Amino acid sequence: MNKMELAGIKLGFALTGSFCTFEQVFPQIERLFLAGVEVIPIVSERVATTDTRFGTAEFWLTKLQQITGKKPLTGITEVEPLGPQRLLDILVVAPCTGNTIAKIANGISDQTVPLAVKAHLRNERPVVIAVSSNDGLAGNAVNIATLLNLKNIFLVPFGQDDPLHKHNSLVAKMELIPETVQLALDGKQIQPLLISH
Repeated sequence: MNKMELAGIKLGFALTGSFCTFEQVFPQIERLFLAGVEVIPIVSERVATTDTRFGTAEFWLTKLQQITGKKPLTGITEVEPLGPQRLLDILVVAPCTGNTIAKIANGISDQTVPLAVKAHLRNERPVVIAVSSNDGLAGNAVNIATLLNLKNIFLVPFGQDDPLHKHNSLVAKMELIPETVQLALDGKQIQPLLISH
């Protein structure tokens, strides 16, 4: 990725509670920042308050602030201005859990990240979704299909991360987030969309 291609872009980066993928996601936030992107971090209520075996909420919030130089937005009132003030060129949701996918696909904006998406989409600007869902090929398959048909929604290439043991699980190839962002800014979906892990 050429540094000049993304320099100066204002990008919201929203994380939801697929904590097991954070180790793959955080290097991509750093890549974007080092490419000259102004990264505005956003986290779901779960990320802001939940300690897991993958790290404490405080650990991840601190790491986000260290990478981006900005305090993460953690509540509905903090992300609502993204729309009317047209604060972002593009918004990334990575990892995007099945719960958040379902909310976005069905127009439900009762939590921080879905509201950030709704607020940003009102400006007809791109949103990049990096799927991370244990039921991506089950209950959430219809919601992923809905996202594929929505204007200004672009998906990071994804596939079955463990088809032998978790038949319905889908996870995006997180290292393709910057490349997906680059193409989404031009209104293009990165291809191929379906990949093998």
